[in-house]
Amino acid sequence: MTIRPTARLLRADGGDDLVLTRTFRAPIEDVWASVTESERTARWFGPWEGDAGPGRTIKVQLVFEDQSPWMDMRIDACEAPRRLSVSATDEHGEWRIDLLLSEDGGTTLLEFVQHMDTLDGLADIGPGWEYYLDMLVAAREGSAKPDFDDYYPAMKPYFDDLSG
Repeated sequence: MTIRPTARLLRADGGDDLVLTRTFRAPIEDVWASVTESERTARWFGPWEGDAGPGRTIKVQLVFEDQSPWMDMRIDACEAPRRLSVSATDEHGEWRIDLLLSEDGGTTLLEFVQHMDTLDGLADIGPGWEYYLDMLVAAREGSAKPDFDDYYPAMKPYFDDLSG
């Protein structure tokens, strides 16, 4: 099965923004719950625990990664149901991510934005986000989970070209 990448790279002040979008035939509040409630994030990314709120740090388990590690994630902004901004630091670097939601006529657009200081590793990062967002789609639709092998390394050339 061939899955086509959807990511765009936008030039931004101080770096680049990797932008991926998904559209859902659902109210914004329902999609918001899918990206913020622990029992729902567990279905496509991983559960989280802690006292969530702007300026606070929660622990997120990456259940679809090798050994299902936990990582600290700081909530930088939470403007329900339109914007969630988080950041984290791990052995791969700093992650700054915005989830932006908008609704029009019962259809919700999710824009996933990773703010990047460097494009190093984009060919490894990009396919992973495509996979996770398709996991979100599958979790919401109740359909079969995608196979990571359809994303990586198959999408690597697309993201190599994207980064120039």
